[in-house]
This record gives sequence, structure tokens and C-alpha cells, in this order.
Amino acid sequence: MANKDYNDPPPAPAPFIDSREFSKWSFYRACIAEFIATLLFLYITVATVIGVSEAKTCSGVGLLGIAWAFGGMIFVLVYCTAGISGGHINPAVTFGFFLARKISLPKAFFYMVAQCLGAICGVSLVKAFQKTYYVQSGGGANVVQLGYSNGTGLAAEIIGTFVLVYTVFSTDDAKHNARASHVPGLDALLVGFAVFMVHLATIPITGTGINPARSFGAAVIYGHKKSWDDHWIFWVGPFIGAALAAGYHQYILRAGAFRSQGSLSK
Repeated sequence: MANKDYNDPPPAPAPFIDSREFSKWSFYRACIAEFIATLLFLYITVATVIGVSEAKTCSGVGLLGIAWAFGGMIFVLVYCTAGISGGHINPAVTFGFFLARKISLPKAFFYMVAQCLGAICGVSLVKAFQKTYYVQSGGGANVVQLGYSNGTGLAAEIIGTFVLVYTVFSTDDAKHNARASHVPGLDALLVGFAVFMVHLATIPITGTGINPARSFGAAVIYGHKKSWDDHWIFWVGPFIGAALAAGYHQYILRAGAFRSQGSLSK
């Protein structure tokens, strides 16, 4: 493992459809892990968004506090679930892994379903516990903010998701794993820090989606028209960003397409 680098052949791709997965407890355990992790992620982060909007007089909160909440929870949850499900907690990450043939189509589909259901349940808990504040603060729903066009919002979601998924792919790479194997939790920390940095940059534009399940769960429970008017941005943008990151990693950094065709040796 220590001698692996970007010039080594990529691992064998996952099958497009593997019916054997449905007979394995590990498949269902992974889906449950994605559901619970996304539930916890949405509960903590949306509660933080609502709390920050209400606690106007608290020092040290605001945009920075929200960014820390999202990044910190991703760090914790990726660390807890990486060995079970891969710690996706995000349909865009799952989509990127599917495009890169790291997971099969059934696993990608059920991961996304579990993530969206977990997000709905997580936001439901926030509304149940803090209903008054929840409604007054907009339910933590993602919308394109005043002063920004839909095109700008879409671009922000594409770039932000690219940064996230690029980081995830890099931490998943054999070369990185060989270097970082002696530092427990480093991969989860890097992914969480990427989420934190993206939130600092894009909260003023879209409230930061970069996770369709996060945006979907908030929109379903909040249910106001404005959150649905802009909602397509928070699916299209992250999926485009994830596809670009997967392509960049597989076909530029790893040169997978060229290597498989035998047209480029290095």
C-alpha cells in the first residue's frame, strides 16, 4: 500500500448492478447508518441555524457558528460511519461515487433514499422541539438570497460541491490512505474542514446546500413556496459539481480513461 500513487492502476470498478447485495446484512446496515447519520446531521445543523437566528445577542455565533456546526457534524459522522457505509451522508457524494463506479446502482439509490428520509426526520425533530422559532427563522430552508441571481446560486452550489466531493475522493485515494493511515480520523477531519470552508463562502449566497438531502428535508418540513421555487438549484448544482469532481479525479488525476484504453502510460 505504501508504494501506491496516482500512477498505479485504479481498483476494479464496482458492478453496475449486483443483486447479491440484497442478501447481505452489510448492505442494510450501511443504509441504516446513512439514515441515522443524516438524521443527526440535520437535527444538529438546522437547530443551530434556528438558534443562531434567534440568539441575536450571543457573541461568537452567526455565519462562523453555522459553518462550524456543519463542518463539525460532518467530521463526527463521517468518522463514525466511514467503516460501515463509507460515510456519504449526502446524495451528491453518493452520486459521485456511483459515477466513478465505486458503488453499484442499487446501493446508490438506497443510500439516497435513506439520506433523504433521514433528513426529513431530522428536520421534523427540530420543528417538534422548537416550533415557534422554527417558523420564524424560515425552517433552515435553502433559498437563493436577495441580491443574487439563480445563476449565481447554481454556480455557488456547483463549485461548493466540487470542493467537497473532490476532497472526499482525494481522501479515498490509495496514495493518501498510505500516507495518512497512522493518523486516525484525518480523512473525516479533512472532509469536515472542506464543508466548513465551503459554508463560509456560500452561506451569504444560498445558505449553502451542497447536499440535496439537507435541502430536501428542510424544504419538505418547512413547506413554503419560496423554498420550492429555488429547490431545483440544490439538486442540479450539487449533482453537476459531484460529476465534475468525479470526472476530474478519475480521468485527470488518475487518468483512468486513458489508462484503460492503453493510450497513455503515465
